[in-house]
Amino acid sequence: MPLPGVLGSLPLPIIGAPLFIISNPKLVIEQCKAGVVGAMPALNARPAEQLDDWLAEITETLAAYNTSHPDRPAAPFAVNQIVHKSNDRLDHDMQVCAKYKVPIIITSLGARIDVNDAVHAWGGVVMHDIINNFFAKKAIEKGADGLIAVAAGAGGHAGVKSPFALIQEIREWFDGPVALSGSIASGGAVLAAQAMGADFAYIGSAFIATAEARAAEGYKQAIVEGSSDDIVYSNLFTGVHGNYLKPSIRAAGLDPDKLPESDPGSMNFGGDARKAWKDIWGCGQGIGSIKAVTPASELIARLAREYRMARERLALCQAA
Repeated sequence: MPLPGVLGSLPLPIIGAPLFIISNPKLVIEQCKAGVVGAMPALNARPAEQLDDWLAEITETLAAYNTSHPDRPAAPFAVNQIVHKSNDRLDHDMQVCAKYKVPIIITSLGARIDVNDAVHAWGGVVMHDIINNFFAKKAIEKGADGLIAVAAGAGGHAGVKSPFALIQEIREWFDGPVALSGSIASGGAVLAAQAMGADFAYIGSAFIATAEARAAEGYKQAIVEGSSDDIVYSNLFTGVHGNYLKPSIRAAGLDPDKLPESDPGSMNFGGDARKAWKDIWGCGQGIGSIKAVTPASELIARLAREYRMARERLALCQAA
């Protein structure tokens, strides 16, 4: 099935994951200029009125870039909307996204027909993130255009399914756009995601260790120095299970190997959660390939080189 609209002409099959607190216009713009979808959560703009300023900056900067580079225009950008009932900003933030006709909306923690219809009304595309096949079907039934399969090892809120199992089950019934999330931080992993049946790789943690990311230097360095052994899976911090860096949990005075369970009914993604756990660092298991803090453009250039090399190796194997 042909990919819809803006998803059909990406220079690289990569979507940058929206990073809570960390993503900002500067990072999104550099991602898009380098050929991958740049994304940010609407909730990162605080106060809420700042979202208008941020979207104006992104749209105006990318429009100017495209005018100057007609031969290699920027990739489109995306805004993540938490559609869970705890997000009391959703109506406001959707109105701002409509004003700027945001090309891609990434919805999380629930699928809503009214949100999908609103995005389609301005010509946008909706990608919904899911952790299992059941929620994938619900999302498409409610009008999402595509899926983000959040498999085991993904940073932040993540599932426990093997990417092999998750993509396989989705592709039995859905032939629309699918992005795969979970431990992807190299060009070879991007190609592997496609080989499994995904259209795109969904990459988050690698972009935390970039110059443009709004993350503490200690956070970035922990990623550079860390590996999959430094990741713990817990629902303590937001009420939803996710992957986090052990050093940040220890710094908060907690034992990462003995964390209590949280009541799922306590899900909170607003100001209280941001303040209480602002120094608990979400991160995926793929960080072993991140060796230095670099500009986003350099990271993307590395991913592109590795992706081309992986394709060439595959072609040689097929010819042998």
